[in-house]
Amino acid sequence: MDYSASIHEADDPAGASPWGSSPMSSPQHNRSGFESIASPPPPFPYTAQSSNGLEQAVEAEGFQRPATATGDSGADADADAPATLAATGLQPPLAAGSDPFTGTAPVPEASGQALTPRAHREPVQPLPKPIQPQLKLQAKITGLERTGKKDPILRFDIHTNLPRFRTTQYRDVRRLHSEFVKLADHLISANPEALVPAVPPAVTAAGAGTDEDENRVKATMQRWFNYVCSNEILMKDDEMILFVESDFGYSPMVKMKQPATGVRRKILKQFAPPPDDTPELAEARPAVKLFYLGTMDAGHKVDKMVKARRGLGLAESDFGVKLGTMHVQEPHPGLANAYRKLGKIIQTVGDYHAAQATAEAAAVGDPFQYHSQDAFIVKESLTNRQILTREFLQAQEATRSRLNAADRLKASSSVRREKVDEAIAALDEARQTEASLQAKTTRVTQNLVLERRRWFARTAADLRLNIRELVLREIEAERRTLAVLETPGRQPGPQG
Repeated sequence: MDYSASIHEADDPAGASPWGSSPMSSPQHNRSGFESIASPPPPFPYTAQSSNGLEQAVEAEGFQRPATATGDSGADADADAPATLAATGLQPPLAAGSDPFTGTAPVPEASGQALTPRAHREPVQPLPKPIQPQLKLQAKITGLERTGKKDPILRFDIHTNLPRFRTTQYRDVRRLHSEFVKLADHLISANPEALVPAVPPAVTAAGAGTDEDENRVKATMQRWFNYVCSNEILMKDDEMILFVESDFGYSPMVKMKQPATGVRRKILKQFAPPPDDTPELAEARPAVKLFYLGTMDAGHKVDKMVKARRGLGLAESDFGVKLGTMHVQEPHPGLANAYRKLGKIIQTVGDYHAAQATAEAAAVGDPFQYHSQDAFIVKESLTNRQILTREFLQAQEATRSRLNAADRLKASSSVRREKVDEAIAALDEARQTEASLQAKTTRVTQNLVLERRRWFARTAADLRLNIRELVLREIEAERRTLAVLETPGRQPGPQG
C-alpha cells in the first residue's frame, strides 16, 4: 500500500478521504513534510526488519518513548540518541518540535482528525442502554347497549404497546357482560398469584334503562378494566389478547380449574392451615373471611331496610290519595281545602321515601354485595395458596422418604441394578417436583403480599366513597322532605 502523499493532500483532508465522491487513492500517511526539510538524510534509515519488531506498534499506535530510556541528563540523551535508535531500529524524529526525550512522533492529519497518543486518549465510555418503554394496556368504556332483558353489550377502546398484540389500537370492541365474567373466571384460575376483582353486576338498584343505572354500570366496569389492565401479571395473560382480538365473541381457549374443588376442597378447609412463614398473609385470610361475612350480612340488612322504606312510601302515597278525596264529602270549604293539601303533602312525602329507598340501595346495598363477592374471591385465592403450601410440604416429605430409601439401598449388602435405577429416578423426580413447587410457592407468596396491600387500600377507599355518597343522599332526601312538610306553614291562611 502506498503511503506517500503530498503536503497539499495533508492540508486538505477531504481530498484524502476514502469516502469522497471521486475515486481517490487509499488513505495516505502524512510524513509531516520530511522531504521539505533541508537537512542531510539520517545516517540510519528506517528498516522494516528489526530485532524486536516494535516499530510497527510504535508508529501505528503512537506509544510514547519514556524519558528515562535514553539517559538521566539532556546531554547524555543528545549523545546517545542516535546509538539508541540504531540499536532499536527506529527512525529519529526529524520534524520540527519533536522531543528526543519522549520520542513523540509527528501527528498525522491525513484523515482530517488529530490522532493523540494512546496514553493521552480519554477512556471510552460504554454506550448507555436504551430505555425500554413501559408496557401498558389501557381500556376505555365508550358505551352500553341494552336490548330488553338480554345480556347488555359493552363497547370499549383499547390502546396498548404490548408486543404480542397485532396492533396498538382497537376501536369499538363489543363484548357481552357474560364474556367479562368468563374472562375473570379464567384469570382467577390461571393466575393464583394475583387477586382478580369481581366483575360488577350488569344491572344496579337504580333500575335498568335509567341514566343513573347506565352511568353506574359504565363507571364500575371502567374501574374493573383499569385494575386488570394495570396489573403486570394479568395484562400479559394470553386470554387478554384473545379477549380483545376475537372477532366473533369470546370464549376461553384454555379452561383452568381450581387446585381443589367440590368435596375435596371442603375437606381441606376443615384441616388446620399449614405452617406459614408469612404472617401478613396468614393473618389476612381470617380478616378477609370476617369482612366477607360482614358485608354479606350488611347487604341483606340494607335490602330489608330498602324494602321497608319502599313499603312505607307506598303506604304514605296511598294514605295521601285517600285523605285528599275526603274534601269531596266535607261541606266546610276551609277544611276541604286542608284535606286536599294535606293529602298531596303526604303523597309527596311517600314518593320521596320511595326514592330515598332506591338511593340507599344504589349507594350502599349494591356496594356491600359487590364487596362481599370480591372478598370471597380474595379468600379463595388465599385458600389456594394454603393448598399450594400444603402440597409443597408434602413434596418435601416425599423427597425425604425417597432419599431415605436410597440410603437404605446403598447400605444393603445385595444391590440390584434395576432397583438402583428406580430409586435414583424416583429421587430425581421428587426433587424436581419439590423445586417447581418451591419456586411457585415463593412467587405466589411474594406477589400476594403486594396484592393484599393493594386490595386493602382499594377496598377501604371504595367503602369510604360509598358511605360518603350515602350520607350526602340522606341529607338531600331529609332536606326535601322537610321542605315539603314546611310548605303549609309558609302559605297564608284564610282571612276570617
